Amino acid sequence: MKETQKVAEITVSYKPAIADKPIIRSSLDAYQVLKEIFDDNTIGLQEQFVVLYMNRSNRVLGIYPVSKGGITGCIVDVRLILSVALTTATTGIMISHNHPSGNLKPSRSDEEITQKIKQACNFFDIKVLDHLILTPIQNQYFSFADEGII
Repeated sequence: MKETQKVAEITVSYKPAIADKPIIRSSLDAYQVLKEIFDDNTIGLQEQFVVLYMNRSNRVLGIYPVSKGGITGCIVDVRLILSVALTTATTGIMISHNHPSGNLKPSRSDEEITQKIKQACNFFDIKVLDHLILTPIQNQYFSFADEGII
């Protein structure tokens, strides 16, 4: 038996159902989508990290809740973020998390994880378009892109 006959054939199929998915044109658009994902009952209690995955037209392909943590932080595994991005043929992401305290100011660790994710995504030509911080206070969020720090 030839060695190539022992190897399984791989086929790829990609059929995303995106026709009715939102297009993100601004941080406000992203906030409108994300505020539906964060649970109103726990946004003031427990930190959560969520990623929006988008195609080249900034149409949302999907949303992945990366992790839930405690009152003051959560663990963010960059490998999980990238594995979902590669699986979905994503070209851009928006990362987000909440501050249960209501404080919109990004922490040093918020800035560091943003840079770490950006560096990892650069290897795969995936753009990190923004990092939003949400709070329990309605219609209040912080956008790294709007503030020019991403």
